[in-house]
This record gives sequence, C-alpha cells and structure tokens, in this order.
Amino acid sequence: MIATILSALVAGIIIGPLARLVLPGRQNISIPMTVVLGAVGALAGSAIFHAVSGKSNTSGIDWIAFGIGVVVAAVAILVYGMITGREQGGSTGHPIT
Repeated sequence: MIATILSALVAGIIIGPLARLVLPGRQNISIPMTVVLGAVGALAGSAIFHAVSGKSNTSGIDWIAFGIGVVVAAVAILVYGMITGREQGGSTGHPIT
C-alpha cells in the first residue's frame, strides 16, 4: 500500500506537469496540486489500462498506461479548475473576454 502511494507520487511528479503541458493556455494551480492530480492520473491510467488489456504486470515502463495517465491527469486538471473556479486560459493572467 505504501509502495503504491509512493510510486503514484513519483509518477505524479512526471505526469502532472506533462498533463499541464498538453493543455492549451495557463492553468492556475499550485505545484503540489499538480503532483497530486498527476498521481491520480497515474493510478487511474494504470487501472484503466489493466482493466482493458487484462495485463497485470509488464516489464519496464508501460507507455500506454503512462499516456492514459497523462490524459486522465489533464482532464482532472480541467475539472479541478472548473470546481475551484480558478481562471484558466490566457497566458497574461487576465480573464478571457
């Protein structure tokens, strides 16, 4: 259990920023929240891949699960922005009109 949480946080350090990079504009969220949402994406991406493919153990990095994790984290970042009402979009920090 602890190893899973630590692995998810390490993956979140990579997946969270990648998810923010694939989104257009600027996401106004903190670095710790980016890592947490990246970890959620990593766990969800792995679970989705394993549920669809039936593979429970692969050697090395599972790139398909990684890609799914980035997509899930990007969606999580968008949903987080909508729930918290944080501005997203323009790179100047001004509301989009």
